Amino acid sequence: LVTKAGIIAASKAGEMRFTDTRQDEQERCITIKSTGISLYYEMSDEDYEFVTQEKDKDSRAFLINLIDSPGHVDFSSEVTAALRCTDGGLVVVDCVSGVCVQTETVLRQAIAERVRPILFMNKMDLALLTLHIDQEDLYQRFVKTVENVNVIIATYGSDDGPMGDIMVDPSKGTVGFGSGLHSWAFS
Repeated sequence: LVTKAGIIAASKAGEMRFTDTRQDEQERCITIKSTGISLYYEMSDEDYEFVTQEKDKDSRAFLINLIDSPGHVDFSSEVTAALRCTDGGLVVVDCVSGVCVQTETVLRQAIAERVRPILFMNKMDLALLTLHIDQEDLYQRFVKTVENVNVIIATYGSDDGPMGDIMVDPSKGTVGFGSGLHSWAFS
């Protein structure tokens, strides 16, 4: 997203820790303090045709305010503060490691703040290159990750609650797959 908005060069995408602005964040390769950036993006006509929700026929422009918040449990107050000023939450899960303890904490916080979660399974390239398992096993691993996220959502959310059904499902466009390092993704 940061590359598409023209903020960093494509050659630095996946390597540069743009939102980790503090020295200790750069050294430890983790986010400690939430950082916000605004991204202006214009969709091509052919991509815009795939947008299914209500849309403005005259504008292809989007302003995305991105808040990178910490993933570590020690910094959960930063996540809560970020959730209180957002319209949606992108929960990034390493598809090799799967759902971790902090994933549950972040999802619980998002549901409590009435933020609809979207799941993004990152490091697909790593899964394809390092796991050395056949395609069916890899597919089942991805299905299990989606199921694990939905178990957490079912635990803390409710279909008849104010947000309605918030389960993630690739067929509903609420699950994305990709590689931040290699700048590709699909849903």
